[in-house]
Amino acid sequence: MNQYETQALEQLLAERGHTIVPFTQAADAYVVNSCTVTAVSDKKSRQMIRRARKQSPGAIVALCGCYAQTHPKEAEKLPVDLVAGTGDRRGFAELLEEAWRRRRPMAAVDDAFSRLQFESLPAGGLEGRTRAMLKVEDGCVNFCSYCIIPYARGRVRSLPIPQAVEEVRRLAAEGYREIVLTGIEISSWGQDLKDGSTLIDLLEAVSAAAGNMRLRLGSLEPRTITEDFCRRAAALPSLCPQFHLSLQSGCDETLRRMNRKYDTARFLESAALLRQFFDDPALTTDLIVGFPGETEAEFEKTLAFLRRCGFAQMHIFPYSIRPGTPAAKMEQVDKTVKEARAGRAAAVAAALHRDYLLRQVGRTVPVLFEEPGSAGRWRGHAPSYMVVEMPGEGLHNCTVSVRLTAVEGDILLGERAEEGERDV
Repeated sequence: MNQYETQALEQLLAERGHTIVPFTQAADAYVVNSCTVTAVSDKKSRQMIRRARKQSPGAIVALCGCYAQTHPKEAEKLPVDLVAGTGDRRGFAELLEEAWRRRRPMAAVDDAFSRLQFESLPAGGLEGRTRAMLKVEDGCVNFCSYCIIPYARGRVRSLPIPQAVEEVRRLAAEGYREIVLTGIEISSWGQDLKDGSTLIDLLEAVSAAAGNMRLRLGSLEPRTITEDFCRRAAALPSLCPQFHLSLQSGCDETLRRMNRKYDTARFLESAALLRQFFDDPALTTDLIVGFPGETEAEFEKTLAFLRRCGFAQMHIFPYSIRPGTPAAKMEQVDKTVKEARAGRAAAVAAALHRDYLLRQVGRTVPVLFEEPGSAGRWRGHAPSYMVVEMPGEGLHNCTVSVRLTAVEGDILLGERAEEGERDV
């Protein structure tokens, strides 16, 4: 989401006649689009502000995003000329110009929970027009005990289907080959529309407009994965069979302290349904280790659950205190214990990841190539989002049928498949 909104801001500013330059170069204005998932995120944003101020003392420095939204008074004390939050990004572009003219500090942070309408922004794409991100939802009301994001983003707001379809058609016309549907909590898409539509309805409409473009989903809550969702999703030829299901812990006691809205039985049900309707899908996840109150026995339950789920890939985070959340007031786990547990979980994740890669050897899959790789090869992603390299030249933005032949570290190696060769 942060990356998407940064790219959208770049487009909005470019449309107003401004030239975008690298953050490391001299500029008239610097924008720090902040994250506030952890206190470390806040620290990094403050460091970027000071770096910009030192680099070009006469420039305008602006701070926007989640950190500014949740800590506006703290943000105003920083060496910045403009503080804005997570709303009205189009208005922010105007404020940036006004700050340049006025040359005195400005602040414009609203109440996130007062927002009722989805703010549509230009769909963001990575350089080279290979993969674009389309923000379809904003806000979250889950209030997990470790998370401050609901306060930064407010209530759930959804991009209506007609607008989503229009954006997808535009991206297809511009030559993008894959779209990632993203949001703060896309499983809640449609809740605010009050017409009974859910994420699968959006997905079907977008798929019909996507043509030959791939569709990929952002992070999902386990509750999204029902038999109806899987049956309808499996019928969409453009949907990539990679599903990122947020786990956070494989222990029910820990999940309750986290205020997550599922237990391990429901998570397993979701994983089983996906594997029933999709051929060996890539199930990926996030994991927090060392959450307040986590005992060694609870952590062992989590390790066992990870093996049972057989994830293709995992992101592992030692718990980091987020001031202002209920978890920050709970009994904390020692730092060295958290780091040790993160290492043990990473070892399990690495073994599961290699198991998944080895299972792919011998298959033939369509690979969307994006950039030169190593040793004269080109690098791209399979529908599972696993990285694939193959010998070749000039393959940027090309989808090629590749027979997977070996595993090299975290990469699948392959060769161009014969014409007519199918997945095995």
